[in-house]
Amino acid sequence: MPRARLGVAILLPAPAAGEVDGLRRGVGDPSLGRIPAHLTLVPPVNVREEQLGDALAVLRGAAAAARPFTVGLGPPATFLPDNPVLYLAVPVGAARVRALRDAVFRPPLERALTWPFVAHVTLADGIEPDRLYAALTALDDYRADVAVQAVHLLREGPGRVWTPMAEARLGQVAVVGRGGLPLELAVTAGPDPEAAVFVQRQRAGAAGADPEGGRGEDVAITARRQGEVVGVARGVARGGRAHLSELVVAEALRGQGIGAHLLAAFESWAAQRGVARLSARAPAGSAAEALYRGRGWVEEARLARWLAGQEFVQLRRDLAPPTLEDPGADQAPATTADPRP
Repeated sequence: MPRARLGVAILLPAPAAGEVDGLRRGVGDPSLGRIPAHLTLVPPVNVREEQLGDALAVLRGAAAAARPFTVGLGPPATFLPDNPVLYLAVPVGAARVRALRDAVFRPPLERALTWPFVAHVTLADGIEPDRLYAALTALDDYRADVAVQAVHLLREGPGRVWTPMAEARLGQVAVVGRGGLPLELAVTAGPDPEAAVFVQRQRAGAAGADPEGGRGEDVAITARRQGEVVGVARGVARGGRAHLSELVVAEALRGQGIGAHLLAAFESWAAQRGVARLSARAPAGSAAEALYRGRGWVEEARLARWLAGQEFVQLRRDLAPPTLEDPGADQAPATTADPRP
């Protein structure tokens, strides 16, 4: 029976992640490049593929019940003589870390432990004792405060590389839509497995995503209502622009404001990255076009018979005054897969 090797961690945000990776590089951490800088909550555990939904539900439930907090990192310490691990201690916020760990340490993410749980950020595992003790002395003054805003579910892939497959923001649940039903928005680099399946199902008979070539920062914003995926927005930021490549809302729930909240979340994500211009495409005369225009987007061009013989509208929204030299001017805009958000 297929199984996924998962772990739960607090991924360190910038600039702390860069600082810690610099320390890891300096002490010769063999896992640098395979495992992002993190604070482990659940060590690697094998989970059946059909239980991934349960694992995601545990992650979201734990995050919803928590609130953002701050941890203090440093000084360095070691688990020797039991385990040759060099790590940063967590003298501030350890109780909050343990509470979050206890909330996610349940089936299917619960497992037998070799060592008792200790909140820490690993700098190196398995290096020579002489090098480890030298690092303890050299880094004795290191201290850092890190804001914890989210918890992550990671999956091990080829080459033992760990990548985040889901993110749950602590305590962030917005109440929107008719009837006051809660709508949970999660912002990640890519859709989690449930969101990916939802998008594939909703694409039937609609325009697909419009992928952007080249490098950039990807984003997936997933909306859930009562634990079920009800909408997904995907895009990419690059060169001062952000492209909304896909906006999908459950067909039975369109017209309830879900698309508007996804669009607002995408705009906010782009603004936080200093983006000056947003772009997207929508079927001409559709509710999606009206949604964009209602939020200040303007028409740039008409695209006759763009997809399946249908006319599309190319739209943009400027978040800041454009510069004289626009490095993203030759980039194609995005396609909206949901004509009725």
